[in-house]
Parts: sequence; C-alpha cells; structure tokens
Amino acid sequence: MKRFGLLPRIILAIALGIILGSFSLEWLIKLFATFNGLFGNFLGFAIPLIIIGFIAPGIGSMGKGAGKLLGITTGFAYASTVAAGLLAFFTATFLYPILLKNQSFKEFENPEEALLSPFFQVDMPPVMGVMTALLISFTLGLGLAAIKGNTLQNAMNDFRDVIEKLIEKVIIPLLPVHIFGIFANMTQGGQVGAIMSVFAKVFVMIIALHIIFLLVQYTAAGSVTKTNPIKLIKSMMPAYFTALGTQSSASTIPVTLKQVKMLGAREKIADFSVPLLATIHLSGSTITLVSCAIAVMMLQGQTASFAEILPFVLMLGVTMIAAPGVPGGAVMAALGLLESMLGFNETMIALMIALYLAQDSFGTACNVTGDGALTLLSDKASGKDKKAQPQAVKAS
Repeated sequence: MKRFGLLPRIILAIALGIILGSFSLEWLIKLFATFNGLFGNFLGFAIPLIIIGFIAPGIGSMGKGAGKLLGITTGFAYASTVAAGLLAFFTATFLYPILLKNQSFKEFENPEEALLSPFFQVDMPPVMGVMTALLISFTLGLGLAAIKGNTLQNAMNDFRDVIEKLIEKVIIPLLPVHIFGIFANMTQGGQVGAIMSVFAKVFVMIIALHIIFLLVQYTAAGSVTKTNPIKLIKSMMPAYFTALGTQSSASTIPVTLKQVKMLGAREKIADFSVPLLATIHLSGSTITLVSCAIAVMMLQGQTASFAEILPFVLMLGVTMIAAPGVPGGAVMAALGLLESMLGFNETMIALMIALYLAQDSFGTACNVTGDGALTLLSDKASGKDKKAQPQAVKAS
C-alpha cells in the first residue's frame, strides 16, 4: 500500500466519491458525512498543536546557525516565498474571472445547504485559538533563538516529532477517505461538475506559474553569475524530477546538493544553504496555496482583496518554515491561517486540501529547483571569492 502514493489515492478517492454520489445512496453518504464531521473536528483540534509543534522549534533552531549566511539565506527564502504568493494573487485576480467565467458561483454561497448532514457529531474543541497558538509559537521560537540552553529546544523538537507522526500516520492516511466523503456528498448535491472544472483550470494555471517563477529566480541568479538561466535550470532538472517522484524536499537534498555544486556554488555555501532552504523555502507550495485559496473562495461566491491576501501571504512566508517534511505538509501547516485569516470553514478546507494535494509533487519540485537559484544568490551576497571555484555551467 505504501507504493500506492498519496496523489493516486487522492485521485481515486475523488473518482469513487463522484461515482458513489451519483447513485444517491443517502444512508451511505450520511455515514461518510459522519466520518467527515469527526475527522474535520479532529483536524480543528490538531491545528493549534501543528502550529506550535512546527513554528516554535523551527524559529528556535534557525537562531543558532551561521550568523550572516543564515540571515542572507533566510532573507532570500522569505522574499522568494512572499513574491511567489503575490504573483499567484495577481495572476488569479486577473485570470480567474476569464478562466472561471462560466461557473455558477451562486450555488456555492451556502454549500452546506445541499449537503447531507451526519448521523451524529462529537465536539472536539481545540485547546486554544489559532492566533493564540501563533503568538505562543513566535514567543517560544524567538526565546529559544535568544537563549543558550537546549533543554526546551530539545523538548520542542520532540513535540514536533510527535506532531509529525500524527500528520504522517493518522491525518495524511485518512485524508483520501475524508475527500472521498466530501466529493460523494457534493456529487449528490449537484455541485461536483463545477468543482471539477475549477480543478482542471486551476491546475494548469499553477503549473504555468511554477515555470514562470523558476524563470524569474534563475534570471536573477544568472545575472549575478553571468550564466545563461536556461542552462542553469537544465542543470537542476535531476533535482526537479526527483522531487516530483518523492514529493519531499528533504528526500531530494542529496540530488539538489550535487546539482547546485555543478552550478558553481562554493561547497561550504551549498552544504549549508541547500538543507536550510529545503526546510524554509516553499515558493512553489505558496503559489499553489494562494491560487487554490482564491479559487475556493470564488466557489463560495467570495472575493479576495489585496488588503486581505497581503497579510495572509506575509504570514504564510513565516508559516512555511513550519511545514513538516511529509506529502501535504505545507497545506497542513497553512490550515490555521486559512481558518483564522480567510475565514475558511470545514467544507472550504476540504476543498482546499483536495486541490492542493492534487499537485503537491509539482509544488515540491518547484521548491527544490528554486533552491539552486537562491543558493547562487546567497553565495554571491555572502562575498564570494574568486579562487577555487568549481566549474560552473558555461554561459552561452
């Protein structure tokens, strides 16, 4: 079953959900609606724990790095992530009214009215609100970065490992069942046709944005290294396709490191920056999150203004540091922001997860490939010497 990856399971869940929903077996759909209610409530309970479990130790460990290089690399990663989010927002704002102009948004203004209700519900109140969890995370993270002791840092690292196991062993395996139930319910409610149309159009736009943003990143890197950006990108293709298959930035680090050194980055810079960027640089995932979030909001008959999206993107740049190294980790880390800043409800979150996971591997591949460009920029900004430089990709 392990060889049957998350993406095929998600696709199969969507297909089976549509098939079941088309038969309108009310009792069976209500059974899965009951599971969805329980799972959704548990997810709500887990969100504050996920926020604390990843943001606090993530920020804390960053404060104990290599000083100047840490600051430079982190600055490039944050700027890249925010720029990716803004690119996605402006593109979606411009294109969605054209791409999705034939969609009937009004039927989604109150989607719950068309859905079957569960047999029963169990309240699972979270231990704290999302904003409280964020404040605690920043307080603990910055404090851990400032003090010399490791006791609390080690405890937070252990807590992070517990939460990562919760995501990897419980939440991620159950997501296909959750998505199956959502699509079965939406199909019987007559909503799935428009949603699948949105899936296809959004997917194409996201892949195009990934390519455009990689071109921007490597144009910047090529300009400072006086190298053809297309040749730089070609050299990073082994890392891109490795990430496409593994859906994990961490698993791709050895390949990324090898290819980045071939681009001409100093070994000591690459050895530090590539593992760090695999953790904190998620520009491809941010493009996907913002694009999918705006699409889901439009399905609900809502619009996203720049004033709403800018704080969300700025916070997303910080929250991506917390994204666990498992498939779907970025959307799990972002659920709290979607709920607290954009007002996502359970149905919107389920749609968001389904949209995101359908192309998670492409977002990861974009993240990893972009790490090469940022490493070259960090190498240049940190005062690159001219001696002992590895043979770089030759400019044409």
